[in-house]
Amino acid sequence: MNILVTGGAGFIGSHLVERLLHDGHRVEVLDDFNDFYDPHRKDGNLAYVRNRITVHRADIVDAPAVQQIVNAGRFDALVHLAARAGVRPSIKHPALYVQTNVMGTLNLLDAARDAKVPRFIFGSSSSVYGLCRQIPFREDVALQETISPYAATKLAGEQLCSNYAHLYGLRVVCLRFFTVFGPRQRPDLAIHQFTERILAGRPIRQFGDGSTRRDYTYVEDIVSGIVASLAYEGPIFDVFNLGGSETTSLGDLIRALEVQLDLKATIEHLPEQPGDLPLTYADISKARERLGYSPRTPLREGLAKFVAWYYDWLASGTHAPAEATR
Repeated sequence: MNILVTGGAGFIGSHLVERLLHDGHRVEVLDDFNDFYDPHRKDGNLAYVRNRITVHRADIVDAPAVQQIVNAGRFDALVHLAARAGVRPSIKHPALYVQTNVMGTLNLLDAARDAKVPRFIFGSSSSVYGLCRQIPFREDVALQETISPYAATKLAGEQLCSNYAHLYGLRVVCLRFFTVFGPRQRPDLAIHQFTERILAGRPIRQFGDGSTRRDYTYVEDIVSGIVASLAYEGPIFDVFNLGGSETTSLGDLIRALEVQLDLKATIEHLPEQPGDLPLTYADISKARERLGYSPRTPLREGLAKFVAWYYDWLASGTHAPAEATR
């Protein structure tokens, strides 16, 4: 297949690009390399495959640029991972999140429709479940209480995808990712931040009493789910959870990291943050049945791989290839 990956220089995207190339596909990347975190890190994410892909430096908000790239590519599939990420920044800058995550997604859907791209995969988020009271989270539950602009924009993206599937026959799969971690994880995310601070002898910031729980999912498991969705022949529009299907408290995560680093963390206790969910927990039975999705990397094993990659990255000054941690 000939596949366009938006956000392909990012954490999940770069792992997906490597996997698609390994599987024999042709890949192009659309990424604006914005400064949400150091763009040089994103360059590093693609350093080991750069001579095998085409990279388009463009913003998905730029509709003419998106149209030109998609029209010229004659793609068999478009995997849309580009987004403004993060709950807390979205509360500070809601308009920016709406512009990128809603209007940018709309631009890509328009371009895919016009270019007759057969498949569109949308990277959504567990954040859409908000204050869902049905545990674990199932894809068919009514979503009525998102609690951050980020979550609202992801849910809006899913609804736009549904529109384009049913109005124009675009085959769409929306994938709700649950707390993805692993090598190249964004530096603003907890596991990366905690590792950096513990190694530097700085206190880690714990929001709340440590009882919040997350369904941590290793990045290669997420990538396997994305790849499976590219061959999905079910309903023209469908939604799947991609999670690890077990939960870990924030306190237990910190203790597991202490074991991997063989260091004790100093904890700065802070109030709970607005927009943070008390729990994420994926029911993955639908993905197991229809995509053959089966997460293989438990949290402790994934943390060991992340820490090994982090030490390599510190030593080299650049991102180590994912293969170094396998």
